[in-house]
Amino acid sequence: MELRARRRDRAARNGVELFLYERVFADCLDRLALVQRRFENALLMGCPDPEWPARLKDRASHVDVRDPGPLFAAAAGGEAIIEDRSSPPRGASDLVVAIGTLDTVNDLPLALRLIVEAMAEDAMLIGAISGGETLPMLRGAMRAADAVSGVAAPHVHPRIEAAALAPLLSGAGLAMPVVDVDRVEVGYRSFERLVGDLRAMAATNILAQRPARSLGRRELLAAKQAFEESAIDGRTPEAFEILHFSAWKNRGARG
Repeated sequence: MELRARRRDRAARNGVELFLYERVFADCLDRLALVQRRFENALLMGCPDPEWPARLKDRASHVDVRDPGPLFAAAAGGEAIIEDRSSPPRGASDLVVAIGTLDTVNDLPLALRLIVEAMAEDAMLIGAISGGETLPMLRGAMRAADAVSGVAAPHVHPRIEAAALAPLLSGAGLAMPVVDVDRVEVGYRSFERLVGDLRAMAATNILAQRPARSLGRRELLAAKQAFEESAIDGRTPEAFEILHFSAWKNRGARG
């Protein structure tokens, strides 16, 4: 988890790439606009843009910010958090917006249970994480690199499948879970440009069993060639699968 915080701090220092984050946050705001309710105390978990809390105040009177990256948290006037190790005050939030961090916690079921503990009665959880169909071209490129080195290594963080997310939300004690899939395709002119975007999104490898060294020249060449073989008109189409979700605490019990 320290490495995840360092990755986010690096993105904060060097300039975060927001195009996917902004797409997700704007979608959450649109979905919240359909809810016939104004919230009092919102908890925003994951905040790479310090302007997000002010925008969320259109739907909630007060917004607290938590982020795994200390620099992101500080820029938004919030606090750093490790979602499966600590939790905000019990029952304090009637809205939790979780964007782009839960897919990299060590224990997602525990993180969800801790979020539920932080939620008031009849509170709403809404957010998004990346799904299992994310980065297929990068995965293929890494397999090509491993074939050259002769050693298979984990290069991309495992992600949850869409069909598994609703049961996880229910298992954490939430009702009426809804999961939607948004598949975003981005054309990249080079393997290096994709890796640069992932670094700027704090989305590079943080696995404990990640390779101890960077790709060697031969491995890197194999990865680049495999990536570029799928190019169409000079761009390789890479996919990001975004799982949007929402659920309620105790809403089902009230009918």
